[in-house]
Amino acid sequence: MIPVSKPKIIKKDIDAIKKSLERGWISSNGPDIFKFEKKFSKFIGSKYSVSVSNGTAALEIGIKALGVKKGDEVIIPNFTIISNALAVIRQLATPVVVDCNRDDWNMNINEIKKKITNKTKAIIVTHIYSFPCKIDEIVKICKKKNILILEDSAELLGVKYKNKFCGTYGDLGTFSFYANKHLTTGEGGMICTNNKKIFEKCISLRNLCFGSINRFNHKDIGWNYRMTNMQASIGLSQLKRVKTVIKEKVKIGKYYYSKIKNNKNFFMLAPKNKKLTNAYWVVGLVSLRKKLNAQTIIRKLKKNGIVARPFFWPMSKQKPLKIFIKNHKDKFSNSDFISKYGFYIPSFEGIKKKELDFIIKCLNKIK
Repeated sequence: MIPVSKPKIIKKDIDAIKKSLERGWISSNGPDIFKFEKKFSKFIGSKYSVSVSNGTAALEIGIKALGVKKGDEVIIPNFTIISNALAVIRQLATPVVVDCNRDDWNMNINEIKKKITNKTKAIIVTHIYSFPCKIDEIVKICKKKNILILEDSAELLGVKYKNKFCGTYGDLGTFSFYANKHLTTGEGGMICTNNKKIFEKCISLRNLCFGSINRFNHKDIGWNYRMTNMQASIGLSQLKRVKTVIKEKVKIGKYYYSKIKNNKNFFMLAPKNKKLTNAYWVVGLVSLRKKLNAQTIIRKLKKNGIVARPFFWPMSKQKPLKIFIKNHKDKFSNSDFISKYGFYIPSFEGIKKKELDFIIKCLNKIK
């Protein structure tokens, strides 16, 4: 089988973990934690970074650190990972979902404007799959309305929007280091901010909000969402070559596009969208034939030894979320369409050209 994703672990990554083990730094208070946070901040261009156990943890800590509470509304994408909604719900706040665009799969800015009320406390701006959101336009809207921004950049680490890295435009930014990301620590995540108070709150929340005088007299309800020193060790190693990983992913995406763009059965995002560059974290396609939904195509590819994955399912259609989402009965035509017909195909550092050609051949045979 050709997997949809495969992390590339090199000898330097293994040596970094081995060194951590030999020194006995295996839990969450080792020297590599602090080094990783410092070097990540320098790389991304943020004053402060807080390492956490995963990207979902980063979202949950981030939302609470922004002061979101019961009675508040938080605007989120309808087309996204469920973690965005869960972070809001766990603060007893109300998610308000916004449809996406068909040309880049990111939040529709006009829809964001329509959903703002006097209860809107924050917005989670998630960069989806390939292209960055037009985050500068969203920042302008939020400044006028005094709305906070959590910028979810889990999928676009190391990608710039205009002159700044994704994840540095909001009040805070979050990242994931899951196995399929540009930088992986197995599991793991990071929160970045330029606000010292938010930084200190995140530090406390990730570590059970231990008391400063009496450790076990806790200051707030927090989590045990710490990263281990071993994870930080591999993170430090991988951070050195993240730009190389992104370049290879873009190269793979461009090759796919050159071979698939003329296939009338599929829509695929181009390498450029106006002035924006496609990062190709995943190579996504949308079927343009009603009889060929994503699940049907995924089954056909599997018969040929190719693993593919469906796109995110809309938040408005998630059964466990309907009692929480304010506007789940609204119409979300774009989210509904690309969720039903969208899927992504194998794309990872080290994939062979003959594998790419075989995948393309199989896709072009589907009718």
